[in-house]
Amino acid sequence: MNHIKLFSLAAIAFFVMSCKPSATDQPAPITKPQITINDGRFSAEALWAMGRINAAIVDIETGWIAYSVSYYSVAENRSTSWIRIGWESDGQFQLIDEFVGSDPAWFGGGGVLAYLKNGHLTLRQHKQDIPVSGYDQDVEGFLLSPRRDRIVLISQVKTVPSTQDKYPDLDKASGRVVTDLMYKHWDEWTETAPQPFICQLDINYKNEMDIRSAQLSNPVNILQDTPYESPMKPWGGIEQLAWNSDNETLAYTCRKKAGKDYALSTNSDIYLYNVTAHTHTNITEGMMGYDTNPQFSPDGTRIAWLSMERDGYESDQNRLMIQDLSTHQTTFVSRALETNVDEFFWANDSSIIFSACWHGEVGLYSVSAVNQTIQQLKGGQYDYQPVDYIDGHLYYLRHSMCEANELFMDDIQLTFENKNIYDQVTMGSVVPRWQKTTTGEDMLTWIILPPHFDATKKYPTLLYCEGGPQSPISQFWSYRWNFMMMAANGYVVVAPNRHGLPGFGNAWCEQISGDYGGQCMKDYLTAIDEACANLPYVDKDRLGCVGASFGGFSVYWLAGHHNKRFKAFIAHDGIFNLEMQYLETEEMWFVNWDLGGAYWDKTNAIAQRSYANSPHLFVDQWDTPILCIHGEKDYRILANQAMAAYDAAKLRGIDAELLIFPDENHWVLKPQNGILWQRTFYEWLDKYLK
Repeated sequence: MNHIKLFSLAAIAFFVMSCKPSATDQPAPITKPQITINDGRFSAEALWAMGRINAAIVDIETGWIAYSVSYYSVAENRSTSWIRIGWESDGQFQLIDEFVGSDPAWFGGGGVLAYLKNGHLTLRQHKQDIPVSGYDQDVEGFLLSPRRDRIVLISQVKTVPSTQDKYPDLDKASGRVVTDLMYKHWDEWTETAPQPFICQLDINYKNEMDIRSAQLSNPVNILQDTPYESPMKPWGGIEQLAWNSDNETLAYTCRKKAGKDYALSTNSDIYLYNVTAHTHTNITEGMMGYDTNPQFSPDGTRIAWLSMERDGYESDQNRLMIQDLSTHQTTFVSRALETNVDEFFWANDSSIIFSACWHGEVGLYSVSAVNQTIQQLKGGQYDYQPVDYIDGHLYYLRHSMCEANELFMDDIQLTFENKNIYDQVTMGSVVPRWQKTTTGEDMLTWIILPPHFDATKKYPTLLYCEGGPQSPISQFWSYRWNFMMMAANGYVVVAPNRHGLPGFGNAWCEQISGDYGGQCMKDYLTAIDEACANLPYVDKDRLGCVGASFGGFSVYWLAGHHNKRFKAFIAHDGIFNLEMQYLETEEMWFVNWDLGGAYWDKTNAIAQRSYANSPHLFVDQWDTPILCIHGEKDYRILANQAMAAYDAAKLRGIDAELLIFPDENHWVLKPQNGILWQRTFYEWLDKYLK
């Protein structure tokens, strides 16, 4: 489903062990693994040895750069997040400091960095840590005020009474009493909410620049005595809050709903909180969809944010809006580009730099706050993430289907975290191919070719089904659904940007809602049939079909409609029974919008068409081996969907396999589980396609 970002930033999130060690019992940090690859083939072990760059910041005062990178140990089944500090010199990144931590932010002056260490705010100067005292709760994110005398800390607040609160004598009882909807979310029971605490920050200096100590005091929870989230789960981070330059105004994102109301609505708003007066002003009142990620212009006269128009439609176009704070006039500044705006920042008082997907590539753009003129800054067969624009230099992260994130300044690559691996392996290649759909429209399909590709040979070929359903097949780099891994195992991959994916206009993207078994499935069959007919290296007698989430639904659906095209299927976290899904999932706005409503509403033609296309209704036509994979902590699409599909295949006499992860959610985040996933995936495909 759309907020199931299988291959985007959430897919490279840190793996966090369920039992967090105490600060005095921390295991040794995971360092960059030394790996030798003898056969030149990109493997699961090489994938998990890679450094994963996930954030970068530039200090406007010193020009220093800090970025965070995580490394994993398969043997120890855990990871460590590192922060590295340096600067650009003659096109090279000169490292001056590195240490364990996350969420770096420049403090301003003297090269001071603020970051999180074991869940607590810490300052670092001259390669020395300066703990910040006065706040004992775990911190999940923070935001310094412009004058650095205030700080927002994000901490979890209990919002639902526990069984032990009600019955103190039952201190070992594990049961939960549920009285409202939204009692679970993604991979957790909904019992706490992240909320912002504004604290005073007092710095004791040794001299004009050097810090001796730091103290927090007077924490104020601006959502005190409410169950609301800010930032919002599951994707929201500190980007959902922003300080204005006046040092008195905090913008925050919040959906002020709970329980059933929360489960039915995506209507979040942007609020301005006055620190002195303790007042809250809703500046998006009447704007009914998601409003998120506020950012003030440097001069404090304007505020920009991302906005969706319709309540209940989580895949609505993510629009970049700007409001003049004096006149309250709001302008849709990204209108000329009919796709989602992803990340953005103010380059100066009158222009914004942002990223957006168009035709399967996430480029960088600038837009004028004055006349809404849009200019592309970076494009090509890559995905870009904007970092900063300082002194005429553009900083960004870049990745593609062939390489993981690295940090760039202008056209200069500054980091080479995975050069040791790239130097030892041969990657495949990615070729764009445009095809006509059954509607006569043009569809972009990525063709991924194996390393040392020989066009005179025939290769087993995989049809890749995207999740979302409205997540783009851009130039993403995934640490599970990795196209270079598929290519290294000798497979050609056909990855169509079917109807329902962003980057091809709103009509194309929105077509899929209420039509799960319709045009998108025709697009899949068009893509694989066209490849078989026109690409002589595609072996039509050795075809597989794979996908996750909505892609898993697609696999289950195609298993009953493929007319013997495929020899093997793999479905990960897919929906098998749509009626079960309607009542099992937690975000009811999604199934109400995408399926059309409840299955018991017999007068709802859209809903009835959706449920008539549920994959479980076509099991009588299943005839092909299938591997079903699921995580039991996936509360988005419950694991019983995979179990039911597996049981159905077995009862039909079809060869089937079930891979269940009791401790994984909608993704597979633990290293050893990740290796198990890859081995099982390719053993299954090789069994039937080689």
